[in-house]
Amino acid sequence: MLPGTVAMVLAAAVAHAVWNLASKYKRGDALLFVCAYTWASALLCIPISIAFVANGQQMLDWRLVASASVSAVLHTVYSLTLQVGYDRAEMGVVYPVARGTGPVLTMLFAILFLGEQLTAAAMFGASLVVVGILVVSGNPFRSGSRRPLQGLLWGAATGATIASYTLWDGYSVIALQLAPLSYYAATLLLQSLILTPSLLRRRHRIRASIRADAVPILIVAVFSPLAYILVLTAMLKAPVALVAPLRESSIVIGSLVACRLFREGHLVRRIAGAAVVLAGIAATSL
Repeated sequence: MLPGTVAMVLAAAVAHAVWNLASKYKRGDALLFVCAYTWASALLCIPISIAFVANGQQMLDWRLVASASVSAVLHTVYSLTLQVGYDRAEMGVVYPVARGTGPVLTMLFAILFLGEQLTAAAMFGASLVVVGILVVSGNPFRSGSRRPLQGLLWGAATGATIASYTLWDGYSVIALQLAPLSYYAATLLLQSLILTPSLLRRRHRIRASIRADAVPILIVAVFSPLAYILVLTAMLKAPVALVAPLRESSIVIGSLVACRLFREGHLVRRIAGAAVVLAGIAATSL
């Protein structure tokens, strides 16, 4: 992988950790928060995408509309699952579990639906991911607390949604040759339209929600599309098997900062577990 591509993916990892940390600071309604940053992201990306279309770098055709429609549904499910998980469990558990299980599930789906074979390195990597997840979450069945178990379950559910949109978006930009920025801008627009009915039902709380979460909304609106567009662009320059594990370096950043900012505790154990998860994801690409 070229140094420029490596830098691009590492920048995406940092941006991803930043917007996830901002999401944890959310104080208002989870659905309104997701609606607000999705609309804000769309308003930021669509003008740039229109410029790409005007310059002939992306055609407006059925492939873009159809692919973006499917992606919008998958990303909506992901956003809502992630935000509810952050509301009901600790970020230091939900975040590493989600980012660890996502690539593993992607690999398993590729075996089931694309006929790919599982190598010994991939099997070893998957085992490391499982071990790392257990280290990060601790004993979910310990007496007097269900929070680690909740974090494990919400993290796994989020990982399943990550696998779904990763498989589809990778197919869209590589096989269908859709420009990453235009494709993701269309996805954000359609995702915003999907969320609009729920937004209207809560319209009496919109103003209060924006006042409460203006800064997190703005941070997520900027860094979330930035992180993902960088990843989609990197997929065009290097194998997905190399881009995916490098992207997951955000796990280490998220776990470290979550312990410091949110006082979630178990710093050494979580960092050790996150490192094991990261090593496992790297092994699956060998």
